Amino acid sequence: MKPIGELQVSGLCLGGNVFGWTADESASFAVLDAYTAAGGNFIDTADAYSAWAPGHTGGESETVLGRWLARRGRRDDIVLATKVGRHPDLTGLSAATIKAAADASLRRLGVDHIDLYYTHFDDETVEVAEIITALDDLVRTGKVREIGASNITPARLEASLAFSTRENTARYTALQPRYHLMARDSYEGPLAETAARHHLAVMPYAALAGGFLTGKYRPGTTVDSSRAPSAARHLDTPRGQRVLSALDTVARTHDVLPATIALAWLAAQPTITFPLASARTPTQLTPLLRGTTLTLTPEDLTLLAEASA
Repeated sequence: MKPIGELQVSGLCLGGNVFGWTADESASFAVLDAYTAAGGNFIDTADAYSAWAPGHTGGESETVLGRWLARRGRRDDIVLATKVGRHPDLTGLSAATIKAAADASLRRLGVDHIDLYYTHFDDETVEVAEIITALDDLVRTGKVREIGASNITPARLEASLAFSTRENTARYTALQPRYHLMARDSYEGPLAETAARHHLAVMPYAALAGGFLTGKYRPGTTVDSSRAPSAARHLDTPRGQRVLSALDTVARTHDVLPATIALAWLAAQPTITFPLASARTPTQLTPLLRGTTLTLTPEDLTLLAEASA
């Protein structure tokens, strides 16, 4: 177990972006059952999931997750995270939007509080004071326990934390940046330094680069996935080829799949609390869970770091 403010989370953070999208309700329930049976307790979703899919309006993932929580009676032992700011009907981070979006998420999830509430993408048209005050109101009324930020610049993160300290409001305790072997510059440097300085729990999203780091994308292969076009583009880069080769080498050494190595690399990075990844089936979940317990050698880490540089 590791802390996020007053929360205690274990192992892999299970991403819910596929629930109600590429995993229907039955498949989603199977993944959630397998995850919790393995000891997982930390589930991440967002009010925007999966508004991008044809015929979807946003909130599908929260709705599926809410049904699972009700049918399994698991609310008390699950740390539940969701996000605000990207639902098509509630976009941005004005105080009114944050309040309305939180209430809508609570209804879809069928719960009386959200354990960890992220700003999905920062909204620089809104002052930090307004955003943090609105989030603080949710904490004070018991609708939210902890707050976090995702997709935010170091400067805005610093300003938000400074405001919280100065005004004695709820403060960000978690950060969810985009970070993986194919995207290191988005986190390493000033953002990671800010997270370390303020002791934030960090759970990177897109840990498998849209599936590329599972190793299933290879020259001459066709992958049946909604994310195939964006994931496969890495094959056309020298870096992508280097990373695949390094993953294969380290995976053979440990007799595991490349996805396990990709998550183990993330888990070994300074300031990272846990990686975040999603699965459409229990079979896909197995190597992800292994990635949070496998310890890579210094030689492994050097090989992966050099390949992804």
